Amino acid sequence: MAYVARLKKEYRERVVDALRKEFGYKNVMQVPKLEKIVVSRGVGAAVADKKLIDHAVDELTNITGQKAISTMSKKDVAAFKLRKGMPIGAKVTLRGERMYEFLDRLVTSALPRVRDFQGIRATGFDGRGNYSLGVTEQIIFPEINIDKINRINGMDITFVTTAETDKEAKSLLTELGLPFKKN
Repeated sequence: MAYVARLKKEYRERVVDALRKEFGYKNVMQVPKLEKIVVSRGVGAAVADKKLIDHAVDELTNITGQKAISTMSKKDVAAFKLRKGMPIGAKVTLRGERMYEFLDRLVTSALPRVRDFQGIRATGFDGRGNYSLGVTEQIIFPEINIDKINRINGMDITFVTTAETDKEAKSLLTELGLPFKKN
């Protein structure tokens, strides 16, 4: 039997039924699901030092378990000494099993390591059922060795869902285990 991520199995067995009851979906295919998770990091100081991009790519690769790519600037900005095509960040797009594994590690081991953690804010929805979350330090992930990092950087994590509204997306992400703040 092939390996199935814990959260994927939980989604199929429990979350689909809970969302069908809550929103009254007639068909299982109407139930929103998580399409992908994009983890990205901007490295503004990379204009002066190209090795910072390599460190960012290595750290994102270690955190997600999938090879990260460097992102390039789309236009020239003279004020930042930036030219079109220069590397300015790194990103990873996770789908399938790796996506569920990353979400599981984020919820169970990384977010509880945030200092004075009260939950994540529910204001990061975009109106189309996608949620973005900012992490201020990469050292909350257990894959990062604190002795080997050269500087503390944050990252953005975007959850792309098939939900039509923010309410449906919030219910989906809450069922998958994201700890939203109570109002």
